[in-house]
Amino acid sequence: MHFELEDDHRMLRDLVQRFVADHLMPLEQAVMAREGLTGDGELLPEEKARLDAVSKELGLWSLDAPVEDGGMGMPHVALVAVNEALGSTVAKYTLPPDSPNLRMLAATVNEQQRVAYLQPYARGETVSAIGISEPGAGADPAGMKTKAVRDGDDWVINGRKIWITRAAESDFTILMALTDPEKGARGGMSAFLVDRDTPGFNVLRRIPMVGGEFTYEVALEDCRVPGWKLLGTEGQGFGPMQIRLGTRRMEMAAWCIGAAQRALDMMTDYAPQRVTFGEKLSTRQSVQWWVADAAMAIHATRLMAYDCAWKLDQGRDVRTEISMLKVQATEMAQQVIDNAMQCFGAMGMTKEMPLQLLAGRVRTMRIYDGPSEVHRMVVARNLMDTRP
Repeated sequence: MHFELEDDHRMLRDLVQRFVADHLMPLEQAVMAREGLTGDGELLPEEKARLDAVSKELGLWSLDAPVEDGGMGMPHVALVAVNEALGSTVAKYTLPPDSPNLRMLAATVNEQQRVAYLQPYARGETVSAIGISEPGAGADPAGMKTKAVRDGDDWVINGRKIWITRAAESDFTILMALTDPEKGARGGMSAFLVDRDTPGFNVLRRIPMVGGEFTYEVALEDCRVPGWKLLGTEGQGFGPMQIRLGTRRMEMAAWCIGAAQRALDMMTDYAPQRVTFGEKLSTRQSVQWWVADAAMAIHATRLMAYDCAWKLDQGRDVRTEISMLKVQATEMAQQVIDNAMQCFGAMGMTKEMPLQLLAGRVRTMRIYDGPSEVHRMVVARNLMDTRP
């Protein structure tokens, strides 16, 4: 058993940490000020453009894109530390391209789709979204109602999707729809590549979320998609979708570790300086326990993340481990950040500090890509017979 990163993965970690410290952290005050005034905690277009230029020059694009498609082919293990660093700041930035959709595409595209979609995406030239959830069908895809019906060589899609990140900004959306409603998620769900300007693909509204983030609701109204844009095999979209969800859950876990580590670092810096009732906060047992419990929980979660990432890279079945990790990381980070806010007192409640944005973003991750309750159900089901 080996607990050290490979040299190239360690150098990548160090490079991303420097990128975060030098280029993302300086943007935090502006991000927090905008979020305090408008509720929008996203980077401005000009800020993102500058970060894109810097990160590309540093060689941080296409980290896990397939080598044959112009990427570096980095494994999941290498990306744990990368995403931990990115999760430590409220200046939220994604190194192009977004890994979950990338890995789903890489697992399913045919040659025509590889040239038209995967390769430009792998080079960071395009932006994508994914449409899975629907009103009334979020954590349970069996409730999906969006349908795709053959019409000659095309598919015509009707339905509604919600909670889609980047729907209005993306060049294309990977859209999940039923092609055989009787089979549903078990052989009747397919994936489609839908370009942003496709007639019938209508972005209805931008939905403000906690943590300064936004999602979108989309209506599909006789949205006609050419037959060659069926992604993968008809009726077999559920499996590739799980590749995408698993990758996102790994990312979320690493982001949560980074956010919790940031909160712990803030506590350990602040508590020895703050004096109450004649004594430093660092002498208070409650504060000492917050710090000690946070350090232990972060260490345990980080080990879980690397264990799950290594097993993913080995091609193992990690359905149980990844559900355990999703729950552990999000709930751990929520508790650590909450204790940090308590440690800072009234200052911890302000929008002049990053803690409230970190807390809001972690809170959404307890819902996104499967809420904690569903993942606990998965773990229990995989360990024993849970049938009534």
